[in-house]
Amino acid sequence: MTSIQYDIFSVSEEGLIPQAPPDFKSGFIGIIGRPNVGKSTLMNQLVGQKIAITSPVAQTTRNRLRGIITTPEAQLIFVDTPGIHKPHHQLGEVLVKNAKIAIESVDVVLFLVDGSTNCGAGDRYIADLLSKDVAGNALTSQTLVILGLNKIDLQPQDSSSIDESYRELASSHQWQTVEFSAKTSVGLPQLQQLLIHSLERGPLYYPPDLVTDQPERFIMGELIREQILLLTREEVPHSVAVSIDLVEETSTITRVLATIHVERDSQKGILIGKGGTMLKAIGSEAREQIQKLIAGKVYLELFVKVQPKWRQSRLHLAELGYRVEE
Repeated sequence: MTSIQYDIFSVSEEGLIPQAPPDFKSGFIGIIGRPNVGKSTLMNQLVGQKIAITSPVAQTTRNRLRGIITTPEAQLIFVDTPGIHKPHHQLGEVLVKNAKIAIESVDVVLFLVDGSTNCGAGDRYIADLLSKDVAGNALTSQTLVILGLNKIDLQPQDSSSIDESYRELASSHQWQTVEFSAKTSVGLPQLQQLLIHSLERGPLYYPPDLVTDQPERFIMGELIREQILLLTREEVPHSVAVSIDLVEETSTITRVLATIHVERDSQKGILIGKGGTMLKAIGSEAREQIQKLIAGKVYLELFVKVQPKWRQSRLHLAELGYRVEE
C-alpha cells in the first residue's frame, strides 16, 4: 500500500513531475463520512505513512488533507475531510462546509461508514447531501460514489442485519459497496483496485514519491494536537489549536517552537498539569512522532496561550489556518 518510486517515465518539460505513460489513470478521491468512522486511519493505511492524526475523540480532522498513492498504473489523491455533523460554532460551520465543498470537487467519493453498526440517521443525512450542492440544490450530474463499510473486524458474528441496512442505502442510490478494515488492512487491496478502476485516464499531478501535499510544519502541528486529544480526552476537547512558530534545522537536530491555543485559563491549567507534567508528556510523545516524520532528532518546546472564543472568531480562525476552502 506504500507509494512506489520508479523511473519508467520520461520527464516533463517543467522537469518536476514525470510524464505519465499511455492508459495511466489519476484522480481525486474524497473520503466522506460521519465523525469517528475511520477516515484518517484509512488514508494513513493506504498511503503507508502517518500523515493524518487519529483519535477516539470525534472531529479530529479539521483541514482537508491530501494523501497520495502512486503505482505504475495510477495516481490516487485522497482528500480526508472533517466528519460531517451538526455544527455548534463558527469552526464547526467552516469544517462542515469544507467537507461539502470536497464532495463537489473530487472525481470519486468514498462514503465511509462504520460497518460494525447498523446504518443510522447520520449516514442517511450524508447520503442525502451527496445528491445536493453546497446551496442545497439537486445536482444535475452526480460524482461517482462508492459506499465503503469500514471496521468489519468489529462486526458481530451475525452481521446480516448490518449488511442489509447498508445494502438498502446503496441500492437506493445505485452505489457500489466494498467492505474492509482500515485497522487490520483486510480488504484494502480490493478497495484500492476498485478506486483505480473508477478513475479516468489522466496525468501525474504530483511526483511519484510524494505522499502528501501538506508542508512539514502543518503535519508537526497536527501531531502535537493529536497528543493533546489522546492525553487529555474530554477535559480539553476541541477548543485547542496549534501553531508552529519556529523551525530551525542544523546538521544534528531540528528545533521546533510551537504554541497551543486554548479558550480558557482552566484549559491552560489542564494542559500544563501539576508541575508541568502534562505539557512534558504531550511534548515527549509529540517529539517522538515528529522525529519519525523528519527522520532526525528534534528539540520541541511548547507554550500555552489563552485566546478566548477563538472558535467563534473569523479572524482568529483565519490566523490559525481555518477558513472555507475554494
